[in-house]
Amino acid sequence: MMTQATLGTKNFILERFPLDQKNRSLQAWDSADEYLIDYINEHHPNCQNILLLNDSFGALACYFTEQGKTCSAITDSYIAQQATVHNLIQNNLNADAVTFFDSLATPSQHYDLVLIKLPKNLGYLSHQLATLSQFLPANTPVIAGGKTKDVHNSTSANFEKFIGSTHTSLAVKKSRLVISTFTKTPSQSPYPISWPIEKTDLTIFNHANVFSRDSLDIGARFFANYLPQGKKALQIVDLGCGNGVIGLQTLKQAPEAQLTFVDESFMAIASAQLNIEHNESEKMANCQFIQGDCLTDLDDESQDMVLCNPPFHQLQAVTDHIARQMFKDSYRVLRPGAELRIVGNRHLDYHEQLKYLFGNCKLLGSNKKFVVLSAKKR
Repeated sequence: MMTQATLGTKNFILERFPLDQKNRSLQAWDSADEYLIDYINEHHPNCQNILLLNDSFGALACYFTEQGKTCSAITDSYIAQQATVHNLIQNNLNADAVTFFDSLATPSQHYDLVLIKLPKNLGYLSHQLATLSQFLPANTPVIAGGKTKDVHNSTSANFEKFIGSTHTSLAVKKSRLVISTFTKTPSQSPYPISWPIEKTDLTIFNHANVFSRDSLDIGARFFANYLPQGKKALQIVDLGCGNGVIGLQTLKQAPEAQLTFVDESFMAIASAQLNIEHNESEKMANCQFIQGDCLTDLDDESQDMVLCNPPFHQLQAVTDHIARQMFKDSYRVLRPGAELRIVGNRHLDYHEQLKYLFGNCKLLGSNKKFVVLSAKKR
């Protein structure tokens, strides 16, 4: 991957997580980072206390820390936190210089500038702007950067609603800034939201940055037909759990199972925990919830089954490296004879990856869009 970055007039080594990324065209910063930095140097050079939102791999944190600014960072991503610390160390900067908050926190510190990398998820942006409105002092500049194709009228409308008068910049290197100043009164986030799963007694709660936050996604809907059932006390992982609906439905069919919900998103883990508490509160003792990097925190040969609906993108990039890591980690934590069971889009080559890693792969079901595959550790 590309690691040599020039931000402002400074050179940095910035690495994208995970470090074994094979797509060398991907990098840990983009033109929106560059645009934000150049704009702040020109228009707000004297700002000292900066709040960063969605700084995915720490490019902004590294630059402004090197400039002697005091930085805090709000992120929904465990990997983003780890990448930021790693890149600070890579550039001989103090790893403790940045104060981290998770995506459900409301900081109480004073900031004289807020910088946002625009998320793809408009609902998550609404949540973040509403949260900012609860603690920012009046007249605080709030400036966001993103790809031009991701800055829409709805983006500006959200800033107008929660922050104040807003305008957008000219495009530079296919990126654009959204420039606003906080003048509004405090607003409450509309999240979490809830919705019922039809033909069941389950109600699902979703925080703002969780995939398919308004209804059961079609992959999970198909996967629900192929979940384990029975009375064995199996150790089962819902890997990349999102709102936990797969693990929740598994608990309904395998009531003695011990479920571990794993995701790198703070909001995903919070949603999964909320959904178990609401729908299967008596099973909370059978569950644990881990926010982390795939299955790094689980012991070797400790699990009887891993259930997974792997992502095929990271932020704006289409990539299968996260799925590959999920498969490798699953192989490590599964006991001999134990099973990885996944759902994926038909066009992806997951069956070949599983055959290579496990030595076997069985098709459990398919439709026009998805396949459900099983691989057992020999």
